[in-house]
Amino acid sequence: MKKLTINVSPHIVSAMDTRYMMKGVVKALIPVLMASLWFFRWQAFGVILAAVAGSVLTEYSLQKIRNRRICTGDYSALVTGLLLAMVLPPSIPLWMAFLGGVFAIGMGKEIFGGLGFNIFNPALLARAFLMSAFPIALTSWIRPVTLDAVTTATPLGLAKFNHVLTPYASLFFGNVAGSLGEGSALAILPGLVYLLYRKIIDYRIPAAYAVTVAVFSGAAYLIAPEKFMPPLFHVLAGGFLLGAVFMATDPVTSPVTKKGRWIFGIGCGLITMTIRLWGGLPEGVMYSILLMEACTPLINRIARPVRYGTGKER
Repeated sequence: MKKLTINVSPHIVSAMDTRYMMKGVVKALIPVLMASLWFFRWQAFGVILAAVAGSVLTEYSLQKIRNRRICTGDYSALVTGLLLAMVLPPSIPLWMAFLGGVFAIGMGKEIFGGLGFNIFNPALLARAFLMSAFPIALTSWIRPVTLDAVTTATPLGLAKFNHVLTPYASLFFGNVAGSLGEGSALAILPGLVYLLYRKIIDYRIPAAYAVTVAVFSGAAYLIAPEKFMPPLFHVLAGGFLLGAVFMATDPVTSPVTKKGRWIFGIGCGLITMTIRLWGGLPEGVMYSILLMEACTPLINRIARPVRYGTGKER
């Protein structure tokens, strides 16, 4: 005899659980991972392995120590490790990548109570920690193996400090120095299409982010073309695409309302371009997303929808 379960609304049944979403992100990351392995070979493999190992082992150990249900099977720690590896330089010492994975899970996720309670993207928080602790290692770049692995500057660094415009073809295909996963737009765009098709992410945040970056950089370029770069450069260069697709769309740390997501994306774009154009650093994606994630509770509050027929907030 079947039991009748009575529960409160909403009565929603969906196959889109945490495991489904995380597996989708892993699949979307496959082209980016393959591109990083192609351009940086064994160095990329070592960084990916170290970051993933630090993340997964830390989550398992902390949950075991606290007698909590082991959640490594939901792939969230794996996703954190992969995303962390994608925002690290290929030349970073492997022990630093491992430490980043430990910090991402320990201080970026488990300290808040686990997945769903963290207020910052764990991978970006770990990169910010590594950037503060080991700035030289986090700002030492090499060119892809296909172009001879010699020390060089990133396209954003060349543009900001030397006013050198990297060819768009190199930015699109990934023949540039930078973090493991930020170089190739060609590898990131299929992941965007897949995530949107599977409805794992919402288009509003990356769309608002991209439009804001394009408009802001376009206005600056029109005013002072001898000083600033064209909009297409800012869209293709650095970590913008990786951040807009895989970081800013984190369902845990981004706003829950449609209006809030537009606000979130616009804020990310404004902060990114402010840092890129006038800040002391050539890149601002990481800090823009972390700062806007800190504002997510406020955004959720001011973007609260109105109850139907009452004119009052929910």
